[in-house]
Amino acid sequence: MSSVLILQFAAHVPPGHFAASLTRLGVPWRVVRIDAGEALPEALNGISGLGLMGGPMSANDDLPWIASVLALVRRAVAAGVPVIGHCLGGQLLARALGGTVGPSPAREIGWGRLDVVDPAAAAPWLGSLQEPLDTFQWHSEAFSIPQGATRILSSAYSPNQAFVHAGRHLAMQFHAEMTPATIADWCAREGAAIASGDGRGVQAVRDILAEMPQRIIRLHRLAEALYTRWTRNLVGHATVRAPVPTL
Repeated sequence: MSSVLILQFAAHVPPGHFAASLTRLGVPWRVVRIDAGEALPEALNGISGLGLMGGPMSANDDLPWIASVLALVRRAVAAGVPVIGHCLGGQLLARALGGTVGPSPAREIGWGRLDVVDPAAAAPWLGSLQEPLDTFQWHSEAFSIPQGATRILSSAYSPNQAFVHAGRHLAMQFHAEMTPATIADWCAREGAAIASGDGRGVQAVRDILAEMPQRIIRLHRLAEALYTRWTRNLVGHATVRAPVPTL
């Protein structure tokens, strides 16, 4: 049976809610641990979709696996295999499509809100979800919008938050895949650096954790809407047509 191939680039950035959502939708998936030295597949046989997770590195870094990942993404796009990218993964998708990655207008860490910039293009992905949309951010770089792609979401501090390409590929600058455990882990890892907030787009750790019980629910509703729509184009797999959650 075909499955979604998930590329994990760092041990502390697991697929989290993305994998849980695929399971809920009845979609098989497997993870390739790039961070652990696991090899990429040489062909797309048996791959229904390609998921790219985040990581602390830059999409512009001279790492041995980045060129191979970009090549795999380009093959997937050419073959009509849906690709979805989270933060670093979204930047890699942008690069594969001819876009660029550079410093974000402002570093964003913590909870934030997203605005819809193209309602017609965003509607199939958001269903009946209404603004404002809660999100979780952790980035200092951002992607440009590649030629042929459509920007659908923005934030107050970084205008390019999500784009769609060819109706099946989705790049997100934000982290839709977060779980409470992952958020707590990241705050523990980086707490000293952001203890009191650092810049207009950075929340203090105490505020990130205090707001989590309420905002993670809204984040997961957004994630479910995006993931449900993305799975409908998976190759060789009939996904469950689950209704898009409402706020």
